[in-house]
Parts: sequence; C-alpha cells; structure tokens
Amino acid sequence: MSTVLYEQAGKIVTITINRPDAMNAIDPETQDALCDAWTRFRDDDGAWVAILTGAGEKAFIAGADISEMGRFTPVQALDFALLGQEVLGFIERMPQPVIGAINGFALGGGCEVAMACDLLVAAESAKFGQPEVNLGIIPGYGGTQRLPRLVGRNLAKELVLTGDMITAQRAFEIGLVNKVVPAGELMPAARELARKILSRGPVAVRLAKMAMNRGLDLDLGNACALEAGAFATGFATADRAEGIAAFLEKRKPDFTGK
Repeated sequence: MSTVLYEQAGKIVTITINRPDAMNAIDPETQDALCDAWTRFRDDDGAWVAILTGAGEKAFIAGADISEMGRFTPVQALDFALLGQEVLGFIERMPQPVIGAINGFALGGGCEVAMACDLLVAAESAKFGQPEVNLGIIPGYGGTQRLPRLVGRNLAKELVLTGDMITAQRAFEIGLVNKVVPAGELMPAARELARKILSRGPVAVRLAKMAMNRGLDLDLGNACALEAGAFATGFATADRAEGIAAFLEKRKPDFTGK
C-alpha cells in the first residue's frame, strides 16, 4: 500500500500521508513518496490548489519514525534532516497554494510539515508541538526557524524548549493555524477554502504567494520592489484583462490561468 495517496478532483489535488497504523509518521520511504507527489502536483498545469492531510482520525503526522531514527548515525541524521528540509522547502516554494488539513496530532516533523503549508485548517481535536527535546534532540525539519517566523520568538522558544503540546484553539490564538472546525467538517472546510482560491485569478495567486514568501527574507525596500515587479507582471496576463472586464461588466470572471 502506498504511504502517500494522490487524488485529483478538478483542479484540486488531495495528498494524504497514508500510514495510519504508525500515526502517519514519516520514514525515508514516505519522504521519497512525498517528493514524487509534490513534483507531480507542481508540474500539472491542471492542478491549481493542493490539500495535504493524514489518513485516519488520530494523526496528521505524528512526527518522524522514531524506530527508524533510533538507528541513525550522525551522518544519517544529517542526511535525513537535509532531505526533510528540502522537501518542506519544496512545498513552501510551490507556485500553487497548499492547504494543510490537520486532522489530529501534528507533532515534531508533522508540525514542521504543517508550517510549510500556506494555510492551515485544523480539527478541534488536533494537537501541535515540537517535542524533540523529550528525546534529547532538536527539531530537524526547520522547526526552530519557521516557528519563530510564524508565532514570534518567545512563543516559539516556549514550545521548542518545553516540548509541550498545544490545542488547535491555542494554535489558532497564536496565529499558527487559520481556522478551527469540528473534526467532521475538516475536509469540507478545506475544500471550501480551496474552491474560494480557485475562483480568484490563478496567476495572481501564484504571484502573491511568491512575493510574500520571498519578501519575508528581504528588507522592506527590496521586498516592496519585488512586489512592484510581481504587480507589473500581472498586467501581462489574460487573467488581468478578464478580471478587470468582469468587474466593469458586473459578472463573474472566467479565469484561465494565462
């Protein structure tokens, strides 16, 4: 059975980590399968939004597979971390938006995977945390770097240095997730968000994502210059002409992604 499932309905792709018996923990095979899935999504002109979730009701991703990690040498641990960081960077830099549907535990590597998504919808029962210090190690998939950028330095240090878990509601309060819903409404809510994004100009969505992601690493002046370039690029698209025409004609736009 594949450890990663790939399903497409129209322009929405759903990628599911499929190791429910192991709480969807990430092992090297799953890492490789995720790379393949994200490459397939990125290269498909007919795939405009992705939803990432976990199989079952207990876990989104409960972390890396500890039974595997227990056998790592330092060199293997470095390779594992670097590959994981590469996969998450790939998700983050994906031209199309990625919605994380957090159905349960998002711990360790699972929390790090969630943070690489653009938007997060969480079930009320979901839990988040970076518990690596309980094992005598630290986050290795970018958790010490993305978490401070998302929630601020002190909150991030509290979560990483204590290894404590937080509820979905607390994750919402600190800005880690966008929306919390009852468990039975998780996937419908994620699909509704995906459909809303699909109704917007797809080239504009991609340009906006790129400008925000790259601009975070620049000073304000250079970030605004990056934005101006992306803004101007949008004026070369058919979607821009359609969007403005639809607005003036008081109708819904028919975007083509060109």
